Amino acid sequence: MIDAIAFKYRTGTPWMDLPEHFGSWKGAHNRPQMWAADSTWEKVFTTLLAQADAEGDLEWIVSVDSTVVRAHQHAAGARRKGPRPVSRTTMPSDGPAAG
Repeated sequence: MIDAIAFKYRTGTPWMDLPEHFGSWKGAHNRPQMWAADSTWEKVFTTLLAQADAEGDLEWIVSVDSTVVRAHQHAAGARRKGPRPVSRTTMPSDGPAAG
């Protein structure tokens, strides 16, 4: 089943076009959603992470690029110093009056 799921996501083929040696395409289609609902994927990830950490194969590298997170104060919606500008008064249009 894992091979069928990996094949589908690696190649991008539709579920119905899975090769027959993977078994039923319907089973392979439903399985990832069922595993997500019952936390199977989370358990697999946690187990693999613990195994890699125990074997010393896990290396955490964190990189933060500050240019990505900075924005100009006006881009963030900050209010400018000083009094708020007065809104323009609305003038009636030259069109026909609504009636």
